[in-house]
Formats: sequence, structure tokens, C-alpha cells
Amino acid sequence: MQTLVELLTELKTLVATDSRDRIERITKLFDNPKNPAEFEVARHFVAKQLEPDVEAHITSADPKQRTLAIKTARLVYPRTRIARSLRQLFNDPDLGVRGTARATVRALNLYSSQPAGVRTRDKGDVGEHDATAWAFGMFASSWVHRTKPKAPGRFNALAKYGLPKLASPADVAKLVGVATKDLDKLMRPGTDKGSGYVEFEIAKAKGGTRKIAAPRQQLRKVQRAILDGILAKIPMHDACHGFVTGRSTVTNATPHVGAALVINLDLKDFFPTVHYRRVRGLFKNLGYNDAVSATLAGLTTYRPKVAGIVVWPGILPQGAPTSPALANLASRRLDVRLAKLAAKYDATYTRYADDLTFSFHAKPDVKIGRFLWWVDGICQQEGFVERPDKRRILRNKHQQRVTGIVVNQAVHVPRADRKRFRAILHNCKKSGLASQARGNADFGSYLAGYAAYVNMVDPALGKKWLAEVDALLEDRRG
Repeated sequence: MQTLVELLTELKTLVATDSRDRIERITKLFDNPKNPAEFEVARHFVAKQLEPDVEAHITSADPKQRTLAIKTARLVYPRTRIARSLRQLFNDPDLGVRGTARATVRALNLYSSQPAGVRTRDKGDVGEHDATAWAFGMFASSWVHRTKPKAPGRFNALAKYGLPKLASPADVAKLVGVATKDLDKLMRPGTDKGSGYVEFEIAKAKGGTRKIAAPRQQLRKVQRAILDGILAKIPMHDACHGFVTGRSTVTNATPHVGAALVINLDLKDFFPTVHYRRVRGLFKNLGYNDAVSATLAGLTTYRPKVAGIVVWPGILPQGAPTSPALANLASRRLDVRLAKLAAKYDATYTRYADDLTFSFHAKPDVKIGRFLWWVDGICQQEGFVERPDKRRILRNKHQQRVTGIVVNQAVHVPRADRKRFRAILHNCKKSGLASQARGNADFGSYLAGYAAYVNMVDPALGKKWLAEVDALLEDRRG
């Protein structure tokens, strides 16, 4: 029988290693404890050490890794920490992961701290009916209990929005300009030869990298046809400003000008959260039949390969022209519910992709913690998870930013950014573009692009800087 000292010594050694299987080896130590009291001490020691590993497994594309994360969290995490981790997996697109998460929730008798679902008669019990909206489109009777067939609704999206009538995959092929026999090829998983995507990583502005799955030329043309022929014709909610024609970060920020309180929230893994079943359900909701919906969803989602295994179901790829519109459409009920919640408390709500913003122009009548409890619960019900580390509560005595734009009294570019760009222009005039380019071969495009951005936010200053940039670039060409 292993003593506490021996157990802690072994755990300390495992935690210090960079072995890829250390989380598996540590989990086995806790799988069948013979000295519960000693194991409790060891759990406290290892829980914080393992947190980065467990979180990495939770966000892994491999369902096996996510399942292991559930088991590890149950064995070593304290109760409140387990609940916070499992909520991300309770509606996992992989049915095996989802089942494991729900079984763990029931075994630990955990309950959600969120509103009851809007599609069922649940009371917010995580172990029974939670996040009902995310199940939509998964099965014909997902989470819906009816005593008689539902009568057909009056709403007809195909007629209302002038969408093309597609009766079969052959009609889809005709719409996107390919042969019917080529549809399957365009839906091949992974990035191997013959597949529709190529993967690469780009640096994030605030550190780290983002994986991009960019469609190859033929698939990109197909997705562009779907975007132009179907998705672009469907209007977005008034609160949605990202990737919408005629809207921008400026229109997203303007409603919050002069607010007493601004709250910025961020959704985790916005595109990957919207998976194949949700996209298929979206097309079915527009009025397309099962075969057409499945084809359209297959052409617009991506199935990566992890350790040689195809991940199922597919997800929205970051890099596809259709992904922003599909993510916005999948968020339409989220926008409706959050806008109504905001209106109830005299607040304003807007969303720019995964950035949610609420503002109160007077002191709110509700406690902010309670308000955020409702917001968090609605997000979870609609299939999204908020990132607590990105939450910002900004009062008007400090600088308030919404999607990078200051909104305290009017929309304008932050002072520090203006000073930095003004200094760059001054040094370029004095010492030439090369003195500031720092090896950037496309530095002129950066100057022109940033001046155009400023012109969108602050036309008076932007017009001046556009003229200065034009003069600098003209001198270089001359």
C-alpha cells in the first residue's frame, strides 16, 4: 500500500516531467485509491499543477483527450472546479464525450447556476435538460417532448428571403458550379492531398497562435457561391455587427457612447463551437430537406485529423468565407435573448463576432453579478461558453473601450495609439519609411490601412493622416 510520502514523491516527479502522457499516468494513481484520506491530501497538491494539462485536453480536437480530461477532473479537482470545467463539455458535439460529462454531472449531483431552458420544461438541472438550444438540429426529437406532431409554421424563409429552391444534392452542385460527383471530394477530411483545406497558424495580436483551416481554391469558390446565393440574403439581428455589410467596429461601439458602465465579454472558441449538426439544423430551419441540408453543412464545415483519426462532427473552419455568416446565424437566438435581457434592465447590447458588450447609461437597478449570471446562463444554453479571463467591467471614470474604440464621450481611437502612429509618421518624414519598417516589406500597406481605419473612426483626423501617408508613398515611388 502506497504511503502519502511515496505518493507525493511520485506525483512531484510526474508533474515536473514534460511527458505527453503524464496526465494519463497521474489519473491512474487516483483511479482506485486505497487510502482515501491520504489521496485527498495528494489531490490538493496535484490539482493546481494539472490545471494547464486538463484545460488543454478540454479544448483538444481529439474526443479521447476531452474524455480523459473529464475523468481527470473528477478524480483530482475540487467540486466547484469540476463544475466549471464540465460545463464546457456538457453539450460536446461528440456524443461519447457528452455522455461522459453528463454521467459525471449526475454522479456528483451537480446543478447548474443558470436559467431554465427555453425549449423544454426543465428547471435548470444540468443532469437532465440543459443547453437545449445547442441540441437543435441534432436529432428530429432532440430534447423536445410532444404529445402530438407539431403543426407547420407560417414562416417560410425560402420565400421571405428569396433563397434558391434546392431539392437535391444535384441542385446544390448546380448552384455552386461543380459536378454532382465532385461534391464528396470537396468534403474530404483533413489536409492531405485531395482534401479541401490547408492548415497553418498565425500569430495572435496578444500572444499565442491561431490555427487557420483555409479552403483551397475550388472549395473557396463553392463556399463563396453558398455565401452569395444563400447566407448573404438572410438579415442578421440588429445587435450583430461583425462581418455584416454596412456595419463595423464603429457601429458596434457607437451605441455605448457616454455609458456609466460598460461590460465586455468574450466567447470561447466561437467558430469551432458551431459544429456540423448545428449548421445542418440551421439549413433545415431555413426550409431545406435533409439531403440538401447535409450537403450544404458538409461543404461549409471542416473535419480535422488528430493523430490520424478524423474528428467528427466537423466544425466551422477559421478561414472559410462562409464561417462568419454561419456563426452569426447560429447566434441569432443568443442575440435575441441577450437583447431582451439588456432591455429589461435598461441596458444596451451589441455583439461583434465573439465580443459581447453591454452598457448601462445610468446606474443599473440590478446587481452586476446577478446580471452576469443571467448572461452566462443564456450563453451556455445557446451553446457558447464565456471566457472569464476576458471579462472587463469599465466605469466612466476610466477609459472605456468597445472593440478597440474609446466610447467615454465619443468614438475615437485610443490616445496611446494616436500618439504612436503620429510618431511613426513623423519619423518616416524625417528619416524615410525604411527607418520604421523594421523589416516589414509591406510597411506602406500597413500605414495606408491604419490611416483608413482612423478615417472610419474619426474622419477629421483620418483624412489628414491619409493625405500624409499618400505623400510618403508618393515620395517613395518617385
